[in-house]
Amino acid sequence: MTGDYNEDTMPNRLAGESSPYLRQHAGNPVDWHPWGPEAFALARDTDRPVLLSIGYAACHWCHVMAHESFEDETTARIMNDLFVNVKVDREERPDVDSIYMQAVQAITGHGGWPMTMFLAPDGVPFYGGTYYPPEDRMGMPSFRRVLVSVSESWRHRRDDVLKGAASLRGMYEAQAGPTSAGHPLTAATLAETVRATRHWYDQRHGGFGAAPKFPQAMVLDAMLRHWARTGEEEYLRLVRHAMERMAAGGLHDQLGGGFHRYTVDAVWLVPHFEKMLYDNALLARLAVHLFQATGDPAMRRIAEEVFAWLRREMTDPLGGWYASLDADSEGHEGRFYVWSQADIRRLLGADAALAERHWGVSAAGNFEGANILHIAVPLGEAARALGIGEAEAELAIARCRATLLAARAPRVRPGRDEKVLAGWNGLMLRAVAEGARAFEDDALRAAALRAGAFLRDTLIRDGRAWRTWSPGHAARIPGFLEDHAALALGFVGLHQLTFDRAWLDLARTLAEATVRWFWDDEAGAFHDTASDAEALVTRPRDVTDNAIPSGTALAVELQLVMAEYLGDDAMRRRAEYVLASLTEPMRRSPLAFGHLLGVADLAVHGATEVAIAGPPGSPRFAALARAAASVYVPSLVVAGGTGEAVAGLPLLAGREAPPGEALAFVCERYACALPVDDPAALRARLRRS
Repeated sequence: MTGDYNEDTMPNRLAGESSPYLRQHAGNPVDWHPWGPEAFALARDTDRPVLLSIGYAACHWCHVMAHESFEDETTARIMNDLFVNVKVDREERPDVDSIYMQAVQAITGHGGWPMTMFLAPDGVPFYGGTYYPPEDRMGMPSFRRVLVSVSESWRHRRDDVLKGAASLRGMYEAQAGPTSAGHPLTAATLAETVRATRHWYDQRHGGFGAAPKFPQAMVLDAMLRHWARTGEEEYLRLVRHAMERMAAGGLHDQLGGGFHRYTVDAVWLVPHFEKMLYDNALLARLAVHLFQATGDPAMRRIAEEVFAWLRREMTDPLGGWYASLDADSEGHEGRFYVWSQADIRRLLGADAALAERHWGVSAAGNFEGANILHIAVPLGEAARALGIGEAEAELAIARCRATLLAARAPRVRPGRDEKVLAGWNGLMLRAVAEGARAFEDDALRAAALRAGAFLRDTLIRDGRAWRTWSPGHAARIPGFLEDHAALALGFVGLHQLTFDRAWLDLARTLAEATVRWFWDDEAGAFHDTASDAEALVTRPRDVTDNAIPSGTALAVELQLVMAEYLGDDAMRRRAEYVLASLTEPMRRSPLAFGHLLGVADLAVHGATEVAIAGPPGSPRFAALARAAASVYVPSLVVAGGTGEAVAGLPLLAGREAPPGEALAFVCERYACALPVDDPAALRARLRRS
């Protein structure tokens, strides 16, 4: 991993940046600039193109290219002579990343990081790619060859270069046009679209498609909702199968919990070893939902292991959650996580035979001569083969896990990106709050409240969210659409956990900000950047999911959820218009709209509304709240309380309980069944809803 600069290197302009990724490059001989007007002014004044390099701290191939090229004096000299060099952390600036990722995909047919783009001084791209090797290799030109060729084209074939730039500018202009409503989304269309996801499902190994394989938690969540609505057991089976296969593979850290980013194979064995906060937020929430749906303790264990990893390795002392762990340590991908057979035998002694059989350990290994632990044989089967009782095997494998985790702890750890990103923290806040509700876990509840307070106090100013904070660096970069919407949904999760009206009011403030600053009446769409944000070559509006839900999908969900709480028809109409405008794209490419498919469930079928009237501190209220949290109900909206705490919430208007008691109302579009005061009756009613 490229390290921060030290006393022996001359820091460039990145030394004072808040991004750990940018600071990793502060000691490069490349004359890097951070993104900003100064770099583009210099490009105009010197008539040089901008070389834009985009990556992130946990990116393995970003580190490879840095070692091979950006740390090389000769390559750096060429870059400095011919270009104005700009380095961007894609996690800090998803707007910049999105704009130029569209360009590199248009140019090359694929994308990825590190992204290497060449721009005219006005910011319009004209050429680019991803990783370039230091020498010609496997059909790829060397980075130096690309540098010289691009510079010569800029100097001697400027008209051709500008024609290419004009073509890409036209692409941006076409995408920025107004939307049209299309056909309203119906229950039949939604069901047909979700069912289409089965065509890509890997029935043998779980998940979607072939190598490389990503978790696709958002699509799986949409399938789980479909099962709950239709009773089609096939979809519950597929979601459960996918989670079981992912959790059994090397994608899942069998010792420390949590999930890596993706696997390079189709069988979930060999991961790309970085761990990202957002993947773990989405997968933990899905595991919570599966536990609610099935009662399977294995699903609860998966979520709890994510939350344990979060607490142990990813929590800032002030309460926020860090962004990622690197794939590399000691200059090698995955070294922190893998084991030799000799290590296993030395450390585990008499338990080694069981561990080897269960976790697939061999002398040859399964990754560069070492072993990625995975569930090769179910524990019960491994125990029977060795003549061990199942209870004894459970105790033995728990000993093995503790021993290996302790032995792993002193190793050189992968680098940790300690910036706190608003949108990613919002996703995790929602997952932790829902886990606390479903598991009745006081420690999770405390973690959710602590994180919520930190995010409220650190990343929200004047009713708007800010993108990023890191230790020693105050919040900077105005928040994007995803930040406002994901944080607000996280605060809704805190409200449903605590019934504290303040969290719902904060969510409302951010929901209103998404409309004021990101909604465009003329376009009929949400933009990813605010109306007062820095002007770029286009105002990005990416409606498809990437590694996280699209800002549009999160914003539409927020509008619908707040419409349920507030009875706001304007919010609901706005959300329904966006869904109607995207019905056809969803039908054509359902895997690209996983989160929006789940949001569409809320729009089409409406929320299942639970209103618990009475004082939240009473035992009966608490019992009813626990009952509501124990059942998987898609699009559940929960409100509760009495008196001023419920003022302005139509779901609780006129609904009261006898003094000191509590009543639960199950409603749909504010039409409620007779109230119940028995938790078992509430659970039964929700299972039928």
